[in-house]
Amino acid sequence: MCFTVPARVIELTDGNFAVVESNNIKTTISLSLVTDVSVNDYVAVHVGFAVMKLDSIEAERILVLLTELSMDSPQH
Repeated sequence: MCFTVPARVIELTDGNFAVVESNNIKTTISLSLVTDVSVNDYVAVHVGFAVMKLDSIEAERILVLLTELSMDSPQH
C-alpha cells in the first residue's frame, strides 16, 4: 500500500531539497521528482520524496481528514 502525506514547504535548501512541515513535524525531503516548487507550496510526500504539488485547499482538507482518522483509531 502506498501512502503520501501532504506537507507545506517551509524552506528550500541546496541541492534540490526542501524542509517541509506536516502535523508539526519538520523533515527534509527531495524535490527531484517535481518542478516549480516554492516556499508555502504543498507537496505530496512519499518515502522522503515530493511526488507532486498539491492545491493548498485540497492539502488542508486531506490533513484535516488524516487528523480525524487518527483520532478515531483504536490506539487513541
